[in-house]
Amino acid sequence: MIQEGVAPSLPVAYKRCPVKQYSQEGRARRTETTINDPTDLRVRQDIARLAYLPPIGRQVHRRRRDVQRVSQDCTRSQPSGQRVVQPTVADDGQRAPGLRLGAIGVLALLAALIVFVHLPSGLTHRALRPRVAGYRGADRPASTTGQMTYDRRRLRRTGLLWRVPPTPRYLVTPYGYKVALLLTKRNARVFPTTFAATDPTEPLPPPLAEAFAAVDRQIAAILEEAKLDQAA
Repeated sequence: MIQEGVAPSLPVAYKRCPVKQYSQEGRARRTETTINDPTDLRVRQDIARLAYLPPIGRQVHRRRRDVQRVSQDCTRSQPSGQRVVQPTVADDGQRAPGLRLGAIGVLALLAALIVFVHLPSGLTHRALRPRVAGYRGADRPASTTGQMTYDRRRLRRTGLLWRVPPTPRYLVTPYGYKVALLLTKRNARVFPTTFAATDPTEPLPPPLAEAFAAVDRQIAAILEEAKLDQAA
């Protein structure tokens, strides 16, 4: 898609306040936010309130840039990964189980966190639920209201979400973006290829075929040196 003569554009729309990112003269990436209705951002339509709008636009640009930066560096350490899957205990003593990696509901939940539409003003229960249902697939039942409340509490206690007090809105933390991107990328790019390689009815991709052939040769060499016949 990105080649000579093509000007890539990444638009994001929040109500009547679009954010557009595009390549300017093939050299620089430019991000523009247009606020057509300040009330969409909880700012009254008053010339005296004009000074409130530029900081909001800069915040939107910064959060979008942070997400794009994270998408290119979402690796996590082992303790950081254990923090996601281990149960947590809040200060009030309430326990919340960790996330079951590989579960359809968990993968749908993480994928719904990283869409750009949440960047301007955060996410809510009402906005998150239909997106999770879309990622779960039409052949699977949508999450109930109680299940979404439970999942949101787990995400907050594991540090993936931060609640904006005193509102019902949540922001995905930098740690949350890295975890969500890492796990969704792993599921989309690693698992399908790996599982296809174990299916005898499907042709192996050349790199995997060569690697498996090298493993077979090494095993055969070890058996030959030990004077053992391979099992049938």
